Amino acid sequence: MSVIYPAIEPRNQEASEQTRQHVDQLTKPLGSLGRLEQLAIELAGMTGETMPVVTPPGVLVFAADHGVAREGVSAYPQEVTAQMVLNMVHGGAGVNVFARQIGAIQKIVDVGVAVEVEAPGVYNKRIRAGSGNMLKEAAMTADEATCSIAVGLDMAEAIIGEGAQVLIVGEVGIGNTTASSAILSALTGADPEQIVGRGTGLDDAGWQRKKAVVREALALHRPDATNPLDVLAKVGGLEIGAMAGAIMGAAARRVPVLLDGFIATVAALLAVRMEPLVADYLIAGHRSEEPGHDFVLQALGKEPLLSLKLRLGEGSGATLAFPIVEAATRMVREMATFASAGVSDR
Repeated sequence: MSVIYPAIEPRNQEASEQTRQHVDQLTKPLGSLGRLEQLAIELAGMTGETMPVVTPPGVLVFAADHGVAREGVSAYPQEVTAQMVLNMVHGGAGVNVFARQIGAIQKIVDVGVAVEVEAPGVYNKRIRAGSGNMLKEAAMTADEATCSIAVGLDMAEAIIGEGAQVLIVGEVGIGNTTASSAILSALTGADPEQIVGRGTGLDDAGWQRKKAVVREALALHRPDATNPLDVLAKVGGLEIGAMAGAIMGAAARRVPVLLDGFIATVAALLAVRMEPLVADYLIAGHRSEEPGHDFVLQALGKEPLLSLKLRLGEGSGATLAFPIVEAATRMVREMATFASAGVSDR
């Protein structure tokens, strides 16, 4: 199977410049709203609108299991994935709480949970019952990796079709920080010793085992750093591929992507390596506690909006950052200019 990546345009520089000029006329000293001003200018370029709208946001959570979880790389058993999917469709997860707070459209997608979750509200896009154990075999075939990207593209199109103006992607999957670490190391050459974190809360022995698993998997498969699909197939995860596809799909529709933590940002790096102009549509929502997150943010050249010591995933950190993004657009749309307010600007 092959997937045709959507065409992505660069940011609209004319819209950015018009918004910049408008922001400079608002009733405040030049530059006094700091990064909020730059964020508004970037959003204008992304959307092509001088007064962009970002509500409602859309939250897509992709769920899948990882064969590598059998190697003791997580503090939680694999059955937690299916249990958390049910928790999410019932509205009880952290991301549900924060998504409701911001009025988000929410969708939870089963891309490859080990045990099929049959419940109203779960989008069944299963490719296989969990990935292979990367310590013994490739995580998936090239066709399966391609399918995961196609699922993400389709789901982005669906949620944007329902009105989402900003996309937040999240994930559920025991073992996915291991897969994300392996992807990051493969794509950038980063040392697993520096980027592999404790994930769900591993003790010291588990943490050392997790680092060893990443090193051994990379040595076994030797993924090609110049071929992101090869990296995804050999050491990635079904939900990570879906997130990468969704991010590409949003960028193709000029919809900004507000990034969550380590796993979502690794998915964004995959997407950028597939289609470099995706980077124009990324906003880093927060800095997580995973050590690899700083590394991948630097690789993307993004500075996060928040740093709250979060490490939940699911899209939760991005939902918390969304009000800042909305504030940037409200500043542009609702603040008076010096002329309209009759205030002297010098």
